[in-house]
Amino acid sequence: MTAPLGKPKKKDPVARTRLPTLPPASRSRTALGLARAAAEGRFEMQVCADCEAVQYPPREVCGDCLSERLDWRPVADGGHLVATTTLRHSNDLYFRERLPWRVGTVRMDAGPSVVAHVHEDCADDGRVRLALRLDRSGQAVLHALPPEDTPNMNDSPQLRASHCDPKHRRALVTDGRCALGRALAKALLDAGAATVFVGDPTTWKADAAFDAFVASDPRIEPVALDVTDTDSVDRLAASVGGKVEILVNTADHPRDGGVMTRRDVGVARDALDVNVLGLMRLAQAFGPAMGARAADGDNHAVAWVNVLSIHAVATLPGRGAWSASKAAALSLAQTLRAEFRASGIRVLNVFPGPIDDEWEQLTPPPKLAPSAVAKAIVRALQEGVEDLYVGEVAEELRARLRENHKAVERELGG
Repeated sequence: MTAPLGKPKKKDPVARTRLPTLPPASRSRTALGLARAAAEGRFEMQVCADCEAVQYPPREVCGDCLSERLDWRPVADGGHLVATTTLRHSNDLYFRERLPWRVGTVRMDAGPSVVAHVHEDCADDGRVRLALRLDRSGQAVLHALPPEDTPNMNDSPQLRASHCDPKHRRALVTDGRCALGRALAKALLDAGAATVFVGDPTTWKADAAFDAFVASDPRIEPVALDVTDTDSVDRLAASVGGKVEILVNTADHPRDGGVMTRRDVGVARDALDVNVLGLMRLAQAFGPAMGARAADGDNHAVAWVNVLSIHAVATLPGRGAWSASKAAALSLAQTLRAEFRASGIRVLNVFPGPIDDEWEQLTPPPKLAPSAVAKAIVRALQEGVEDLYVGEVAEELRARLRENHKAVERELGG
């Protein structure tokens, strides 16, 4: 069984910080279909529409009947571990720094035989389940896992290289005053986070619920943080920027109103200042330090989480300015993902449906409890997901957008 991960020792300030390295990232454009599935936490492969043969590796034509009609579909993830070996030498710098590394061949129930990274709890010549995970270069790789979860399974060094588990890590939640911010801090602590810094954008304003929450756990550290104030962001980065390993941006400015009816641009300006320029300020202040610490020991910096909305991809005209700010934040987050790629920091974009808080009082069900969104985000970190859709509304809109985006536009506009 996997040994539990111990609390990391304090870093020697004189010791050299290991620089980030990436595994080989060369893939065909077709193979990026695996990356798309892994980014959303699904297990999909190409399936021939004519002969139903499952294809691996991804290809342009069916290996059985030469048909070009290859669809991406969910397939059975079970298989039999045929053979394994443990690498103790590698010419690749990324793997050389992480040896020993166990790999093996799995004969899938769906048909193909694949080479996968093999978890240490998998028995030789036994049953396994396969998972698609994104590696540090952002490419999909196959992991062979035990058929059922084992104690401390996520603590395996090999698996920990492909996910962003909060265990023993320090996290920053940018707005701890909102219900979602408090729920996220609690979920991170429940997952084993060592410290959670919770941002307080209005330190001058009394809030009994926030004060009680801060006092509920000694691992919670309140910090002054107003994402609309560059000096506030820079001061916090100078204070704790070198400690943050997971940053969760929960800052938001939800307001009703479309384009023509408001007769001013003040609300739009405020929404953009929080949701777009706030993200930019955070990235400029915290991003370089996190990128530099992306390989610093077992608990290196791993993830940047942007809590957006499903209306970043499907505009809600009743909140036109807010939807536009979320769409702009999504574009900025994709830029941040590209800039973080060299360090391997995972950028997780979260697209929840309506959350049951003070700004959604008149929104009809179904609505999401903040704790449900928080648990989904922590689970996505533990599984190394890159795009997370939370709730029935978000899942339905995502499916409908793929089917007919014009129908979604007309329906939301009505």
